Amino acid sequence: MNSPQANMTDRIGLLVKVLRADVPDCLAAGAIDMSTGMLLAVQTVDNHPAEVLDLLAAATLELFQGRNVVMIEDIWKERRGVQSDQHYFQEVLVNSENLAHLFIRTPHRDDIVVVVVCRKSVNVGMLFAQARRIVREAGRL
Repeated sequence: MNSPQANMTDRIGLLVKVLRADVPDCLAAGAIDMSTGMLLAVQTVDNHPAEVLDLLAAATLELFQGRNVVMIEDIWKERRGVQSDQHYFQEVLVNSENLAHLFIRTPHRDDIVVVVVCRKSVNVGMLFAQARRIVREAGRL
């Protein structure tokens, strides 16, 4: 019998695989655990050194839950009277010289962020639409 952890690992692996296959111009997809900063799964067209992948996970953690980001979220929630532990930032798009990196918190587990890396020439609307659809259809992780 599969343990709940193994089942979650399988679902995250499948989510990353579907993102890599179905998002237009996708070169890589991964999932990061925000509670540990660990890369949970990755699918890529190229081989990347483990240190690069570890740095991506660490950068994702800083991008979503770095000290200054958390302070901004807390100030905005306070000013708006929001009494929730939910994170304010849900998606971030980062464009580099040649690539577009889309980071999305999963809706039912905000401690998991998926990242999709595409060629910069990608239609950004399609990138968002496909990635959001796939993450939403993945349901509860």
